[in-house]
Amino acid sequence: MPSNVSHLPSSLILVGAGKMGGSMLEGWLKVGVKPEGVTVLDPRPSEEMTRFCREKGIALNPSDPAAADVLVLAIKPQMLDEAAPALNGLLGPQTLIISILAGKTIGDLRSRLPASSAIVRAMPNLPASIGRGATGAAVNEKVSETQRLTADALLSSNGIVEWLPSEDLIDAVTALSGSGPAYVFHLVECLAEAGTAAGLPPDLARRLARATVTGAGELLFQSDLPPATLRQNVTSPGGTTAAALEVLMRDPDGLKALMREAVAAAKRRAEELAG
Repeated sequence: MPSNVSHLPSSLILVGAGKMGGSMLEGWLKVGVKPEGVTVLDPRPSEEMTRFCREKGIALNPSDPAAADVLVLAIKPQMLDEAAPALNGLLGPQTLIISILAGKTIGDLRSRLPASSAIVRAMPNLPASIGRGATGAAVNEKVSETQRLTADALLSSNGIVEWLPSEDLIDAVTALSGSGPAYVFHLVECLAEAGTAAGLPPDLARRLARATVTGAGELLFQSDLPPATLRQNVTSPGGTTAAALEVLMRDPDGLKALMREAVAAAKRRAEELAG
């Protein structure tokens, strides 16, 4: 739970209540955001979101929403141009914008929302949907310290938040933690296939691979030890793990080089999309 719950906003507008937006909303309510201060705007809300708003007393698509302390943009990036005129009318002089729109820079938002002032650009990842996300965030020069703490309280309700010294680092964050869950899922696929090739029945290999990666991830989450130390703790000299690591850590074509190449490719693509 965020330590700065005293900075939670009294009024908030969520624009876009899909999977990520809906997960963020649930996290906000859990840390103390008052549902009566929340407005959700979504042209096609799911039945689940409609029911959730009704049960919690959250305003869903009111005809004349008022400006709020915080406006969170969680729509698809390609919808920004169409939605911008209406959104611009929801911005008061002190409204903080928090955007999780991939590829849309703070400059993009300022140009499309001329009434905007304070803007936080954030890049969460998929595990935020279960409260275990990793988010990188950057601010423009209009964001006050109080507003940054407000953004931190909201974003950290779904996992950890790392504040970046410059928006220029967002593309690297996207390549590492934004896309990173897919790398881990693919690792499970590859590990299961390797187990099958070693003679295990496919279903058994898949179950073992999945449990191995999720268990290792939970151990990493609960331990204060560095990953290198945890690796060393399960590696007996001359044993089976050491034999496998000799392959994975082999230069110049081991896992380290492959991951560096993968993250670099994702970062280049993020830069292209942002451009």
